[in-house]
Amino acid sequence: MLYRTVTLTLPSALRLENRSGLERPSRRGWRGRGREARAIADLLHAAKGSRGGVLLVEGQSGVGKSRLLAEAVDTAAEHGFLLARGVADESSRLRPMEPLMSALGESPHSLRAAQAELRPDVADVRLWLVERLQARLEERVARGPMLVVLDDLHWADPTALLALRSLVPELASYPLVWILSRTTGDDPGSAERLFDFLEAEGATRIALRLLDAAARAEIATDILGAEPEPDLLTLADQAGGSPYVLTELYEGLLDEGAVEIADGRARLTSHQVPQRVQTVVRRRLDRLSPRTRHVLEVAAILGRSFPVDDLADMLGEPASALLPELEEAQTAGVVTPDGDLLTFRHHLMWRAVTEILSRPVRLALHRQAGEMLLARGGSAIPAAGHLMRYVRPGDKCALAALDQAVQEVLPTSPQTAADLAARAVELTAPTDLERFDRSVTAVYALTAGGRLAEAAELARTALAQTLRPEQAARLRYELAYALMLAGRPADAITEAEQALAEKNISDELRDLAEHVLFRALFVGFDHRSGRDRAEAVLAHPERHGHPVLVGANMLLIHVMWTDGRAAEAFDYAREAVRVAASGPIRAQHAHPALHLGALLTNVRRLDEAEAALRAAEEEITALGHTVQAPSPALFRARVRLNADRLDDAVAEAQAGLAMADELGVRAFVLMGIAVLALVAVRRGDLDTAARQAERHDSLYREGQGVLYGGVWGTWIMATVAEAQGDLGRAMDVARTCYTDPMKRSWLLMVETNAAPWLTRTALATGHRSAAEDITTTAGELAAANPEFRSLAAAATHAHGILHGDGEALARAAASPDLGVWGRASAAEDLGALLARHNADRTAVIGALEQALDGYQRGCAPRDAARVRARLRDLGVRRRHWTSAERPDTGWAALTDTERKVTALVAQGLTNPQIADQMFISAHTVKFHLRQVFRKLGIASRVELARLATEHHPETDTA
Repeated sequence: MLYRTVTLTLPSALRLENRSGLERPSRRGWRGRGREARAIADLLHAAKGSRGGVLLVEGQSGVGKSRLLAEAVDTAAEHGFLLARGVADESSRLRPMEPLMSALGESPHSLRAAQAELRPDVADVRLWLVERLQARLEERVARGPMLVVLDDLHWADPTALLALRSLVPELASYPLVWILSRTTGDDPGSAERLFDFLEAEGATRIALRLLDAAARAEIATDILGAEPEPDLLTLADQAGGSPYVLTELYEGLLDEGAVEIADGRARLTSHQVPQRVQTVVRRRLDRLSPRTRHVLEVAAILGRSFPVDDLADMLGEPASALLPELEEAQTAGVVTPDGDLLTFRHHLMWRAVTEILSRPVRLALHRQAGEMLLARGGSAIPAAGHLMRYVRPGDKCALAALDQAVQEVLPTSPQTAADLAARAVELTAPTDLERFDRSVTAVYALTAGGRLAEAAELARTALAQTLRPEQAARLRYELAYALMLAGRPADAITEAEQALAEKNISDELRDLAEHVLFRALFVGFDHRSGRDRAEAVLAHPERHGHPVLVGANMLLIHVMWTDGRAAEAFDYAREAVRVAASGPIRAQHAHPALHLGALLTNVRRLDEAEAALRAAEEEITALGHTVQAPSPALFRARVRLNADRLDDAVAEAQAGLAMADELGVRAFVLMGIAVLALVAVRRGDLDTAARQAERHDSLYREGQGVLYGGVWGTWIMATVAEAQGDLGRAMDVARTCYTDPMKRSWLLMVETNAAPWLTRTALATGHRSAAEDITTTAGELAAANPEFRSLAAAATHAHGILHGDGEALARAAASPDLGVWGRASAAEDLGALLARHNADRTAVIGALEQALDGYQRGCAPRDAARVRARLRDLGVRRRHWTSAERPDTGWAALTDTERKVTALVAQGLTNPQIADQMFISAHTVKFHLRQVFRKLGIASRVELARLATEHHPETDTA
């Protein structure tokens, strides 16, 4: 196949006017790779100028990826870059965070030592690991430009890929260059999803193809030291365009004396030459002594890279006895030193050696390797790589080793642990007493890894076996928990109730099952079903453990909220937080602080809500509860929305949704989607609003509507329909908000803008009785909760719309409890009412100008445009809203928030430090930095700091 490469379209931040000092070198590794070399030179030059960048390299095995990366490392080293290089292999999937850990010099021992500093009951340390690595990288890159090269990521474990998905964008503003490679094949796997994500983030992506005829001739000339005759080029054509194959071919020809060089020309003297890589490798191996071939065949079982001590143990000989064979193998170019290990020169060389062995021999050698590594003691993970695929069913010793490896790897890579545990279950006989424990562990690991559908399937399969009541209850509890996280509360309730129906189960298990039942009931909005049960639990708290007490309190939060008893809901929320903090890790996994934050958001106590969500986020990280990692950002998106900070709301929602997608969890994702839809409506971007509405409805139809996604999200979908001009459909979408008293009460307690919107829409469609139901309920809720003034302000606004009460609308328009957008909405309603009644023109214009100002400050151009149209009808013309007057680019384009972020960057603070200073999240900081870089046409923190010192630093650092 002819060689071709994609056209390289580098991000604007990486375009260069001067590449001096980093021109493409003339080493053999660059032969035929001119465009790729220029891409690497561009990235390195940009980093010298304090800009970061990402290059993604992919292609089939043998196409030259590793050599290209090696040359990039050499070039970077010559120009003073800090270097970090890691490579994954087949065993990396069982070693969490490889190759990142090895690239940064973190040994497994140092990782275990650092983990020992954490709480002993933390079951998932992935979040902690990513934070630790980010801090390490920021420390290093602060000393100068850095290159991180990671090869063969198709073999990396899921946690390493998850870390890269986070680290690469987070560190984009530093002089840090990433070059990542993967081998393409039939099974794209998670590495391809990582590449797709990073490409969407702006990375340059190169697909290496087989070399074309000109490049093949260039390699021949380079290796042979002379111009090749046509017969040599024909041979190269037959061998294909893989740089590795061509290198092996020409070096083999020289070694065998099959090439004659005269007058600067090279020609073949023998046509008995290899044409395929397998033959090339076999001919090289055939030149070795039988003893050396035998040593290499055993070494290949240990992996592409192997310790000499392991090889000596496999052969039952001292390492010194292997020196002649290893020296011969190195001289022949089959293996090469790589730090403390020996490595086969190329992946294809290694694979060819392993394929020499028959399957029975390979199986026996893998078993021997596993047993040898187990006999040494210590970690079972190295042995598990051999035993996982090659152990015989029922092998108790090997299965025990897999069990040990599962426990070791579970905190750092639950997905890897799940693979090991599921394999152990497969290899365990149905009658084996260990099968149940292995099934429970596998279900738990799959759940922790976000593979919720697989967890449910395995649990159901295990439940089909003959089990004791206690065992069945335990599996049903684990199944219920997975179903709840998957957004299937009804199914979770069924499984939890069946677990509780089992006889003679332990108090601990009963508490856990009841805990998940309560959580599923409130997630599924089935509050009434569990009310009596929850109250009975809290009537005798001494009879129950912490998990069930937390669950009962959390259910009653939502019962009280639906009943319109906000103060009591807050009491239950704070009690749930208190009990969870003093309980075991399963009780704390309910994270009631998230729900306390939501209640505070509802009543617009936004500073308190922010503090509660920050505490929840810290708790989630400290407990290693990775499946809940997206939740704080999704909840915080509503805080930002209520504060009329639409950019920040989008940043939080997008960050939470991206993390939820990566982890495979669905809890509260509808809330994030609803935020994006409402922001799009306010901005007048109805195409985006429609896409988000379709996304929301698709998930909701799948039964994944949870809490705020179920009712609050339904109201937002109705606002999308109204914005599209379809009032009839808006009424239909919001129908349950009018007809279901419980959901109506819940929504009006959650969203202060809902009551006026529902009232206005009902009147516009001729449903006055529906509007009356809304205003009556809003008034009752306000009267029952006088300490929460936002409820009273919302009720006043709705009452003014229904009854045409200008004084009520004026009070609402002046209320600080509705927020900027809510007050503007009330002022617009007042202006429209006054205009209909031919009131004083000055009063009408005054109300509409107040509305216009509020919409402008609330970043709602669609609403502002509507008010400007009303003013034009009155003969008043107003310029577009203030932020639209701001230029699109340059220093003057920066918002106040962006200037504050800029000032802190100029002081040398990292994104997490800026987040702490400004009481926002790191997601929001990253979002604002991107906006700043776009407006200023820069791509690095150094450039930003320089510009900051040129533009009134005394005001920027305030």
